[in-house]
Amino acid sequence: MAEQFDVVVIGGGPGGYVAAIRAAQLGFSTACVDDWKNAEGKPAPGGTCTNVGCIPSKALLQSSENFEHAGHAFAEHGIEVKDVAIDVKRVLARKDKVVRQNNDGILYLFKKNKIRFFHGVGSFAGGSPGAWQVRVAGPGAADLGAKNVIIATGSKPRELPGVAFDNKLILDNEGALAIPDVPKRLGVVGAGVIGLEMGSVWRRLGSEVAILEALPVFLGAADEQVAGEAWKQFAKQGLKIELGVNITHVVTAKDVTVEYVDASGKQQRAQFDKLVVSIGRVPYTQSLDADRVGLKLDERGFVAVDGECRTNLAGVWAIGDVVRGPMLAHKAEDEGVAVAERIAGQHGHVDFNTVPWVIYTSPEIAWVGQTEQQLKSAGVAYRSGSFPFSANGRARALGDVRGFVKFLADAKTDRILGMHAIGPMVSELIAEGVVAMEFGAASEDIARICHAHPSLSEAVKEAALAVDKRTLNI
Repeated sequence: MAEQFDVVVIGGGPGGYVAAIRAAQLGFSTACVDDWKNAEGKPAPGGTCTNVGCIPSKALLQSSENFEHAGHAFAEHGIEVKDVAIDVKRVLARKDKVVRQNNDGILYLFKKNKIRFFHGVGSFAGGSPGAWQVRVAGPGAADLGAKNVIIATGSKPRELPGVAFDNKLILDNEGALAIPDVPKRLGVVGAGVIGLEMGSVWRRLGSEVAILEALPVFLGAADEQVAGEAWKQFAKQGLKIELGVNITHVVTAKDVTVEYVDASGKQQRAQFDKLVVSIGRVPYTQSLDADRVGLKLDERGFVAVDGECRTNLAGVWAIGDVVRGPMLAHKAEDEGVAVAERIAGQHGHVDFNTVPWVIYTSPEIAWVGQTEQQLKSAGVAYRSGSFPFSANGRARALGDVRGFVKFLADAKTDRILGMHAIGPMVSELIAEGVVAMEFGAASEDIARICHAHPSLSEAVKEAALAVDKRTLNI
């Protein structure tokens, strides 16, 4: 006899476990099925983000940045450090500890919220609206009945055609986070978020890093001014980035040889000790047995949903990387909350235009809303204002004056259309832009708000003042 639940969530990543928690808070009997496991074979909920994505990458970024500061930046502060060395084994051990703490935290939240957790692979075994059947295969094998099913199975790395991941020479994000020794030569295919972050980690630790990008422009999704500043800063750091690359052949032996045609049409060859491939991700639906119940997938393999994450099956929902929209953990979380509330008859809300984007390089890059190139293309009249961190007292005290903050506002109404930033801690500063846009604020609203002095957030206020050409500190 299958155990019955109001809501069964398939997938325990950010979208899945948050959806389960919100459903439980709303009074639904809830179960979450997830098959991630740690090195000991024990449950490791949290999905790609917690286990081999957002969390461990930030741990490595922090460790590598500390190492670089000790070797290069401390002297400016009058701190002399000699013979700085890196112990990669300990760096990775710390990263793994951070991951385990997050895994354990999620398991604790399940227990606290009385959510039943099943360790295994969840798939549809049949059923009908209001009486769906979910089968769990694995250590926590079980048959579950559900009035509602939330699919949150996430995504997996996209491979280069004909080049399979082995995580020895050809690495996906998981392999890039677990390189046992600093490679002398590291190749990265793809200059997106993962490629830039992983390239930054291993460059700081001593690798010669070359990033090969197929697109002819750098960070095309970001504002052009931000992308230009990022290109300049990464070049100063020695991060080699080549655009307009067409890879024609990859050969693995003791190392990796990449043959490609460069932007000028010339045939090139590069050799690397390891090659990280970060050319995007594809939805993970293989284990769902979607055909068994007639669950509709689109032409790209995503679960087809409407604007409120409903699938073609009544009572079956899908969220996160497995559906349309940006593949971001926080987008998945918001969709998880919204779906749980819709099941309860409430009006959950997610606005893709106010989902922030962050790249955790040094300097950090963050934005929300529309870019200048998007506004120009749409023929929207706007005003722009920016302020450099070089004129910010807190940034000077920190010793990091790279970058700027920029606001874009409607030329007639002054309503904020976008905020774009590159510089210290902009991953935190971007939240002010998100809040402002959610409340329909004008740049004048930000300009009139008192910001603490000295703080990096003053650059946000000054950028808003700059929209009206009345900055105070430059």
